[in-house]
Amino acid sequence: MKGLTVGVVDERGEIAAMYKGIAQNDLGLRTDILDNTPKAIGMNLLIRSMSPNVIAADEIGSKEDVEAIKYAICSGIKGIFTAHGASMEDLRTNPALANLLDTGSIERIVFLSNKKQTRGEISKVYGYNKMNAIYEGIK
Repeated sequence: MKGLTVGVVDERGEIAAMYKGIAQNDLGLRTDILDNTPKAIGMNLLIRSMSPNVIAADEIGSKEDVEAIKYAICSGIKGIFTAHGASMEDLRTNPALANLLDTGSIERIVFLSNKKQTRGEISKVYGYNKMNAIYEGIK
């Protein structure tokens, strides 16, 4: 499998756990990490200076985050992002996320279980068909 260059925006240090500039969590050899940087600014910096194939960030939700994601998509970059919500309805309550969902640029939405016995396991998968209509996928 061919490797990809990944850029991670780790705003609060929860992904890479940087210590004195060294990631304590192994995110891969081809991963550039920006920590202590707001997500929207970090995504734009990665796009302009690091040429990632993929950008990853957690807990997106602001209008600025969504605009940076749209810029990344227009630049031909894929993304992996997390957001808080237990359902599609929860995600749509955030106007910025609802705007991103309505663009049809999202390929998959994965919900993880929050139940004690299955915490972190995939509970639902949503995707978009060729008409940009959302459908519930197979668990």
